[in-house]
Amino acid sequence: MSTSTALLAADLAGVAVFAASGASAAVVKRLDLFGVVFVGFVAALGGGILRDLVIGEVPPLAFADWRYATAAALASIAVFWLHPQLARLRRTVLVLDAAGLGLFTVTGTLKALGAGVPAMGTCVIGMLTAIGGGLGRDLLTGEIPVVLRREIYAVAALVGSVTVVALHFTGYAGPAPLAAAALLVFGLRVVALRRRWSAPVAMERGFRRRLREEGAAETPTASGDGGAGRGRPSSPGPAGG
Repeated sequence: MSTSTALLAADLAGVAVFAASGASAAVVKRLDLFGVVFVGFVAALGGGILRDLVIGEVPPLAFADWRYATAAALASIAVFWLHPQLARLRRTVLVLDAAGLGLFTVTGTLKALGAGVPAMGTCVIGMLTAIGGGLGRDLLTGEIPVVLRREIYAVAALVGSVTVVALHFTGYAGPAPLAAAALLVFGLRVVALRRRWSAPVAMERGFRRRLREEGAAETPTASGDGGAGRGRPSSPGPAGG
């Protein structure tokens, strides 16, 4: 199998997986058939359209090659009709999303490299390709985009994109190493979900510290030696008994 054929196969697999992810999320929101297919289409092709516009490929491949839209539509319709048999649909969405994240990270990064984008820009484009569809899916289904939450999502895509760039420049960008890079992204995302890994939130500590300081300032100073010996303010609230 040639590299171009393998890349096309991986791209179409990513389209089908992300379409199933988007369609599953739409089914959870009880959208009709058109809504399910539309959300699946956006989830599957949104990242690729964004990538192609950034690298100057117009019209985007999603519109120029009928196989992409067909794969997205068929996967979405299949989910619409088969969803009663899909147990734990929420978990299905997460697993499919993780698989699509890995596949699109690799294909998006390779396409940016083929367009002559420098290494740093290629890493960003690879990440955008992977997260763009999920961003559109979440917005259409009324969810806070997963990329904006504390979950390890965009970071996993960025790690995979950097890995692909490193493989490319060291001459190891064969099918097996690239498949391993996709599995790395998938595995990182799944492990992060299972172990509840999350990115740090800068405001959280400051917010808690500010609450403690405000609570201490509002607490009346205890008279006598009852509070002085402990060296800490008494808890806020009514002091009467």
